[in-house]
Amino acid sequence: MACVLEAPLRMSVLSEVTASSRHYVDRLFDLDPQKVLQGVIDMKNAVIGNNKQKANLIVLGAVPRLLYLLQQETSSTELRTECAVVLGSLAMGTENNVKSLLDCHIIPALLQGLLSPDLKFIEACLRCLRTIFISPVTPEDLLYTDATVISHLMALLSRSRYTQEYICQIFSHCCKGPDHQTILFNHGAVQNIAHLLVSTSYKVRMQALKCFAVLAFENPQVSMTLVNVSVDGELLPQIFVKMLQRDKPIEMQLTSAKCLTSMCRAGAIRTDDPCIVLKTLPCLVRMCSKDRLLEERVEGAETLAYLIETDMELQRMASITDHLIVMLADYFKYPSSVSAITDIKRLDHDLKHAHELRQAAFKLYASLGANDEDIRKKIIETENMMDRIVNGLSESSIKVRLAAVRCLHSLSRSVQQLRTSFQDHAVWKPLMKVLQNAPNEILVVASSTLCNLLLEFSPSKEPILESGAIELLCSLTQSENLALRVNGIWALMNMAFQAEQKIKSDILRGLSTEQLFQLLSDSDVNVLMKTLGLLRNLLSTRPHIDHIMSTHGKQIMQAVTLILEGEHNIEVKEQTLCILANIADGTTAKELIMTNDDILQKIKYYMSHSNAKLQLAAMFCISNLIWNEEEGSQERQDKLRDMGVVDILHKLSQSSDPNLCDK
Repeated sequence: MACVLEAPLRMSVLSEVTASSRHYVDRLFDLDPQKVLQGVIDMKNAVIGNNKQKANLIVLGAVPRLLYLLQQETSSTELRTECAVVLGSLAMGTENNVKSLLDCHIIPALLQGLLSPDLKFIEACLRCLRTIFISPVTPEDLLYTDATVISHLMALLSRSRYTQEYICQIFSHCCKGPDHQTILFNHGAVQNIAHLLVSTSYKVRMQALKCFAVLAFENPQVSMTLVNVSVDGELLPQIFVKMLQRDKPIEMQLTSAKCLTSMCRAGAIRTDDPCIVLKTLPCLVRMCSKDRLLEERVEGAETLAYLIETDMELQRMASITDHLIVMLADYFKYPSSVSAITDIKRLDHDLKHAHELRQAAFKLYASLGANDEDIRKKIIETENMMDRIVNGLSESSIKVRLAAVRCLHSLSRSVQQLRTSFQDHAVWKPLMKVLQNAPNEILVVASSTLCNLLLEFSPSKEPILESGAIELLCSLTQSENLALRVNGIWALMNMAFQAEQKIKSDILRGLSTEQLFQLLSDSDVNVLMKTLGLLRNLLSTRPHIDHIMSTHGKQIMQAVTLILEGEHNIEVKEQTLCILANIADGTTAKELIMTNDDILQKIKYYMSHSNAKLQLAAMFCISNLIWNEEEGSQERQDKLRDMGVVDILHKLSQSSDPNLCDK
């Protein structure tokens, strides 16, 4: 019985909410087409700006009926157009509205509508598609499921200024990543959209510009093409520069700066080109000033960070433009309790998005300080900078944490700062905390920073060791992520440099022989080189060499043999021979070489190699083995003489290479 009672209760609640809206839906089912049309028009007027009404109509099932009418061949064009308008209005409500529309397969229905000959109907379908595609809940790939859609949209670009505006907006929102860029590029997006940059309509110009900003981002193919395209006898970069001028709307200045930035980063425009140095860079610095809106400051700083990221000269120029380093400090104080914002809605928005400013400032500081010691010093001397970075490392927003780690990494390249500011603020503590359970993208940058903090002159090295870093780094070397493996082994290599014996033993214990072999057979040459570097650092100073070789000698000699026999480049083989030279410097360890004829033959072979670096490294081994002052030197010399080493040395003393000759 309970079940029977429950349904009417639910219905009564629903009917209360929707009773006032039901008649709109009922009229969609009228047999008189004229009444249906009037019903749709009344519905359109009822939902404008009324989210509650929109939700009610969706609950009552208006969407399937509107889509049915929109697709019916028998419906008049006027009715179909009005249906598209109402659906577009429903899509402008909440994200849930858009989800409901997507569940009813609205996109295929609207795309089908684009095949109609009627322009007004096409524009209404495009406007609705635009609204749906700019919603974050709509998967962009829905635009690319049918290969004919893109070419049809390209063809519709010439129909009217509305088709131009909506289609460009759809493209710029649905172009996410290289696959989408390639599809649009191959369908002639550059040629079809370029002339829209000189349209009489501001909205069309703006949407076309946004299209180029997303098409060119990190895409050399598009960027190289754009450089040579001209519209009305003017090249695109010149058109973009005109759009950068101060009298143009901010949105236009920013977007054209993004286009020029992408083209510069792709190598299509030189970094010393006046359009970058005198136009793009100053424009982006202007966007960082505190009289700009929050989103403009964020976009300006992030674009500038990307523009100067790899170019030392641009970093230097940006650092002395408009007091940028000091200006960025304001990003951390905004919006303050005494903010000048009188619009409450704006203040609420900015408080919710203030973390984006901090993220952008960290990113730009990271780019500014990437190379120049003086700039790093200025950044660190900016008020409370180290405290801000330390706070940033523990923010709830993952993007802020990542940007703060990037900033710290950039500043950690400074020997001076590692010895002073980094120590004063015990930066290693929050960094170690970040490394405990962060996502990979943060781990990569944080472990890179740790590599710098473990250099031998860094005062942070000791406390980091005491806080369990060896275990953490050994676990990184087992990661499937290549960058993490490289950083893990790199940090261990730095840690082992001139370290005491206990630390070296702890590293070897933490890594295990099995893992060491795994790293030495890694397919990536970087991992291999850093692992060899670690071995070389472990095998330094005689007592350490003898101790390690007494416990791990057999495995290390096996590894050395493996590499000298493998297909490796000169640098890898040179590093391996240097490890042998270190072993040969041990008191008891050198016997592991002298009793291994296979290794001795390899050293002899490399003495006669065509590459001078390898010859030199092999001679270091011989030199350490035959040192006169050491016990057993005579026997070792006799054995090497019997092997024909002296004859090779005679030949080498005649070498044209002065280093070889001297050795």
